[in-house]
Amino acid sequence: MRKRTTGLLALAATAALTLSACSGAEVGGGSAGGDDATAGTGGGDTIRIGIKYDQPGLGLQDGNEYKGFDVDVATYVAEKLGYSADQITWVESPSAQREQMLQTGAVDMIFATYSITDARKEVIDFAGPYFIAGQDLLVAADNTDITGPESLEGKNLCSVTGSTSAQKIKDEYAAGVNLLERPGYAECVSALVAGQVDAVTTDDIILAGLAATPQNQGKLKVVGAPFSEERYGVGLPKDSDRCEAINEAITEMIDDGSWEEFVSKNTEGTGYSANDELNPPTPEACA
Repeated sequence: MRKRTTGLLALAATAALTLSACSGAEVGGGSAGGDDATAGTGGGDTIRIGIKYDQPGLGLQDGNEYKGFDVDVATYVAEKLGYSADQITWVESPSAQREQMLQTGAVDMIFATYSITDARKEVIDFAGPYFIAGQDLLVAADNTDITGPESLEGKNLCSVTGSTSAQKIKDEYAAGVNLLERPGYAECVSALVAGQVDAVTTDDIILAGLAATPQNQGKLKVVGAPFSEERYGVGLPKDSDRCEAINEAITEMIDDGSWEEFVSKNTEGTGYSANDELNPPTPEACA
């Protein structure tokens, strides 16, 4: 069921980038709940869900709280699987570590702006997608030179280690771009503000949240010329038996209006508008 996204993404004005070590360490204790775990609020089980901790509006650790679109979607899906919110253990999932975390059982599933790709599907499974974003560029507010990926030749570009964003630009648009990789998005933004790089690249919805934080308002802007389709999926261990149930939960979330509510709530004030020709998406059949 397709609905137009009428709201702008929600970002609490007080949200600050709270960075944690990129170790993927467990937060809040609790045991892993694998695919064979008994779900249900009465069973005492927990489910370990990987998210980002440094993406305002998507996955952000704010003290002892976790907020953002991915967090809301994950909480909704977990409830449909039989887990209440207090049975969720949130686990930081840096881009470069996500596949390994699923393969080793460090997490049961990942909701972390995790683009579905053929290469990743060779080692893990995906449910979804539950959102489709587009890769874009973040630049200084007064920058007029960078209008898209083709104008990055010879420029300094920052992206996050383990992401597909920077490699896409080098492969398809600007082989001569100078790439700086950092472990997290906040480090890339800091490099941009300091003038160490000319642009930051990742998905438009991520960039909008970063630009809208109080410390960055008025200093940065999203170019606004997305050049890819990034299908956000739920990362699962290979041969997981949860894919169908998660797809059913995503479909229900879209149909009952919760998806639209989560998008609007988490992007308000950022100036971001989801591509309503692609969103909300239809989950793909499980392999």
